[in-house]
Amino acid sequence: MNTPKELRYSEEHEWVKVEGNKVRVGITDFAQSELGDIVFVELPEAGDKVTVNEPFGSVESVKTVSELYAPISGKVVEVNEELNDNPEFVNESPYEKAWMIVIEPSDISEVDNLMTAEQYEEMIKED
Repeated sequence: MNTPKELRYSEEHEWVKVEGNKVRVGITDFAQSELGDIVFVELPEAGDKVTVNEPFGSVESVKTVSELYAPISGKVVEVNEELNDNPEFVNESPYEKAWMIVIEPSDISEVDNLMTAEQYEEMIKED
């Protein structure tokens, strides 16, 4: 299981990468492996507002449909349109090709509430 140390993680299995005053968001390697083959990704539009712990989209696999939850609040400033045609990127490259949205946070300190890689690994071990 790949859990990059430089990222932060939510209890809902999203990862966050701080990039200056913005954050890039996707789902973790653990989440994609649990879901199985991803066949569809539904994401918000650029300009939409997201609220911490509220759904902002969904991923559909051959097994199930799973909600995506915002790890922080803010405005969506970029959406990975590649996932419309290539949902399999979520399985192949959850941290590189399959980022989902970029958020301009309303409060960047919310990132501090997310788990470190070590804390996330502990949580998924218990599952």
